[in-house]
Amino acid sequence: QVQVVESGGGLVQAGGSLRLSCAVSGSTSNINYMAWFRQAPGKEREFVGALRWSGGTTYYADSVKGRFTISRDNAKNTLYLEMNSLKPEDTALYYCAGTLYALAFRSSGLYDYWGQGTQVTVSS
Repeated sequence: QVQVVESGGGLVQAGGSLRLSCAVSGSTSNINYMAWFRQAPGKEREFVGALRWSGGTTYYADSVKGRFTISRDNAKNTLYLEMNSLKPEDTALYYCAGTLYALAFRSSGLYDYWGQGTQVTVSS
């Protein structure tokens, strides 16, 4: 069993920065990828980025590439999402998730473990 808990959301102005945290606990040895997804009202859940648990290789959606960075603190077993140059369109509920799959890691439907989400609101 794996548990994930997101935190760090809040209200920021456009152009600002925010760091989200995802505390991971449980049997993490079976995790293939950890990822961040987001969902705005009236829109489908969107892939933001992912980190391969073994090795730490990262992947990003084109919409956030160059602005967002995923990292991990091994000592704290915590995944981070550093968000810079935030735009109003980044406003969404952000989720942390883990999957046992090795492929299709950009698909939310294949993730096994989900946090409850943390709200990010970017004002213009």
